[in-house]
Amino acid sequence: MLIKSNSRGAAREVEVTPEAVYRQRRLIVQGALAGLAGAALPLVSRAQAGRYPGVEPGSPASWFEGHLDQARWEAVTAEGEMLTPYRDASSYNNFYEFGPDKGDPARLAGRMQVDPWSVQVDGEVARPGRYALEDLFSEAQMEERIYRLRCVEGWSMVVPWLGFPLADLIRRLAPSSGARYVRFETLLRPEEMPGVRGRFSLIEWPYVEGLRLDEALHPLSFLAVGMYGRVLPNQNGAPLRLVVPWKYGFKSIKSIVRISFVRDQPATTWERMAPHEYGFFANVNPQVSHPRWSQARERRLPGSLFSPNLRDTQLFNGYAEEVASLYAGMDLRRHY
Repeated sequence: MLIKSNSRGAAREVEVTPEAVYRQRRLIVQGALAGLAGAALPLVSRAQAGRYPGVEPGSPASWFEGHLDQARWEAVTAEGEMLTPYRDASSYNNFYEFGPDKGDPARLAGRMQVDPWSVQVDGEVARPGRYALEDLFSEAQMEERIYRLRCVEGWSMVVPWLGFPLADLIRRLAPSSGARYVRFETLLRPEEMPGVRGRFSLIEWPYVEGLRLDEALHPLSFLAVGMYGRVLPNQNGAPLRLVVPWKYGFKSIKSIVRISFVRDQPATTWERMAPHEYGFFANVNPQVSHPRWSQARERRLPGSLFSPNLRDTQLFNGYAEEVASLYAGMDLRRHY
């Protein structure tokens, strides 16, 4: 079994090689050149001093810091996996609202204003309204989920996210019996997002994604506000993003401003753009190739296409034991 949910009292440090250990090894090698010492590195928070050395805390709101004190660290782990270095996870991103290149989001997303932030909830739900981000977390205990992230382009990461299960929020919002899907929408501010102008104006903004309600209620579906023990960087989808680890990364929509409970399957952005290439389900499947490349292998970052970090892609990204029952009786080649 490739993921593990830990009890609060379980010893978790042995499950995954900690980022702290990995980074310390790198720093020993780099220290002579960079003049850095482990003791001088900034700390993420008092509660997590030393967990992720070298990862700066960002500028989190007070509610975020308050939740860190009671967070369940490594509540879910990816056994046998090395965490992707924070530097790579925060600088190699797809966020087309800021441009087409992997480095554009880290370079340009700093202009996006993320505080204050609110999310509109509407549709087939008993508690619609506009919710401040801190109100969405008011009844939640923050936890860390270490998940694999597999991009449809063929690269992958292992990232420790901070947030809470999407199902917890859905149950509080109380969707009606007519709700069969959940539709998500990304922020759209052209003045802060240069990628929505120019040649990318052909995309129908804002970015839209969706899940079946049973997928959204699955225990692995996650709303993240942080990563590596700190607040989410803008380029990684601050201040609120979805993480669905058994699907390709484009399903894990960033910078969410609207959650709608709907009867009909929502038309999602990449489906509308290229329906022959990107399906609604987007489950990781090595047996279903993209029309322009195979999905049988993946490149684990950091690394190049020719590095030893090439590995076989796992069905449902390694989470088949947990999620395969959601698709019982479906033709996974047709419902891609």
